[in-house]
Amino acid sequence: MATLYLMCGMAGAGKTTLAKQIEAETSAIRLSPDEWIGSLLADHGDRKENERLRDIVEAMQWDLAQRLLPAGLDVILENGFWGKGERESYRDTARKLGAKVQLHYLDVPDDELWRRIDERNMGLPAGTFTVTEEELREWLTWFQKPDSEELETYDTA
Repeated sequence: MATLYLMCGMAGAGKTTLAKQIEAETSAIRLSPDEWIGSLLADHGDRKENERLRDIVEAMQWDLAQRLLPAGLDVILENGFWGKGERESYRDTARKLGAKVQLHYLDVPDDELWRRIDERNMGLPAGTFTVTEEELREWLTWFQKPDSEELETYDTA
């Protein structure tokens, strides 16, 4: 049975680091929206184009995942999954495809997120983008943290 791994957390939480570790340990196919978007953008500072592409790329990656899971291939999605409804939709669809679903929620204190992002901004690795403290503060208001009841609806390793 295939497994869908959902990486849930804010920018700077360590989603990509954990996703790469799972990829190495399981041979799962890792799909990172930031990496795909980074390869498409001519100007990495173009926020408007980045956001326009994000919905498109995430939809393409989810389409691909829905073809890979029934074939028995494990998939890692690094979308961040900030909304409970989005997480539930992906979970329910993957289960209908016969897959297990693991939610990896990276709960990092706000000040530590900013420390990590600020450090990353100084030497951006490929597939990452500059994030301002104002953006992080705004995004934190959008994020719906999974509670213990929600976490119990996912499969464990």
